[in-house]
Amino acid sequence: MRIAVISDVHGNLPALDAVVAAIGSAGVDLVVNCGDLLSGYVDPVGTADRLMALGFATVAGNHERQVLTFGPERIGMADRLTRQALSEDHLQWLRSLPAVLSPAAGVLAFHGAPGDDLRYLLHTVEPSGVRDAGVDEVVERLGDVDGYGLLLCGHTHLRGSLRLPGGALVVNPGSVGWPAYEDDAPFPHRMESGSPHAWFAIADDVSGRWEASFHAVPYDWESAAVLAEGFGRPDVAGALRTGRVA
Repeated sequence: MRIAVISDVHGNLPALDAVVAAIGSAGVDLVVNCGDLLSGYVDPVGTADRLMALGFATVAGNHERQVLTFGPERIGMADRLTRQALSEDHLQWLRSLPAVLSPAAGVLAFHGAPGDDLRYLLHTVEPSGVRDAGVDEVVERLGDVDGYGLLLCGHTHLRGSLRLPGGALVVNPGSVGWPAYEDDAPFPHRMESGSPHAWFAIADDVSGRWEASFHAVPYDWESAAVLAEGFGRPDVAGALRTGRVA
């Protein structure tokens, strides 16, 4: 089986369209979307329409949960603007998305970790910065995933994979639409892909076990950056142009 994996589109329709075109040339059997779909500063409504029409196997990320449940005292700017722009049909679609999904036999998809959409799975944040998580850390964060040979996640916006002791493969495809950001929890840190490209992964089991490849897709990131500037976010525009936090 050959599976294309995307995540963290964050409302970036030009990036999504470029990735969908690339996937269309890749001969895949299934596309899985690991969440954080709309909240961003490019085109959340257009992205919602496109994703709804595509019908990919999709899980909700933390931003979908926040758009649907956070009150005005907690909601961030990207989620607030997205919720204000979406129609009731869009919101109903978001409500229908599961947090965890098995889109094919032996495959499990989620956003952060299976029980926590805010958990970094393949990375660990420490006071000194971000490092790759160790195998023991990843196993603990996953919990009981017996019976699954392929585990698909997103959230960190950084591509990567890890082979677990039992042979299962964890894959994070990186971000389609937001290549760099900074956060302050649990400690201040930056997540930077280092390039403005849109990323996706392909997982296949032709070798007898799951393997992953990662693909960088060029698109018109300048047009996306200009739209972000129109939302009053030159910092996001800078990240879209460079893959770095300004």
